[in-house]
Amino acid sequence: MKHNDPSHALLSDAQQLGLEGRARSGDHAKLKLWLRMLSCTTQVEAEIRRRLRARFGITLARFDYMAQLYRNPDGLKMRELSRYLMVTGGNVTGLTDDLERDGLVAREGSPTDRRAWIVRLTPTGRRGFESIAREHEEWILELFAGLGDTVVKQLHGELGKLRVQLVRNDRSTEAK
Repeated sequence: MKHNDPSHALLSDAQQLGLEGRARSGDHAKLKLWLRMLSCTTQVEAEIRRRLRARFGITLARFDYMAQLYRNPDGLKMRELSRYLMVTGGNVTGLTDDLERDGLVAREGSPTDRRAWIVRLTPTGRRGFESIAREHEEWILELFAGLGDTVVKQLHGELGKLRVQLVRNDRSTEAK
């Protein structure tokens, strides 16, 4: 099937088309965009996962968990952490147990809710995360190096509009 997109031809030649292989030349542009965004996200995430594992021996889930706590130095209730990470409470409990055992987080009872735990990075966890985050940022800059600053700003703005529309759509669906 003929495609007019030069990147499609390059990817096809390299057998790297992935999810974009589902799109056909007659498909709607928005479907093609969705498949391209999904392909890019999947590929970047796989590379970040690989590098985190190879360089630091950690999972992306552990990195994301620590990033949330880093942004919230006063700690988070485990329920909040679960919501921010969009995972189940069981997943958060498992990660918390592992990170606490490694001395990277501390868990203490909430002063306002006897049933809740608040989790914070320990000083060791904070320093460790800062080191990992510096390299993570370098990896992202490297992976996106082919995009100029103007394009990055434009894509960011346009995807922001999409996010707003999606949130509005969610809210209208929930109201029904």
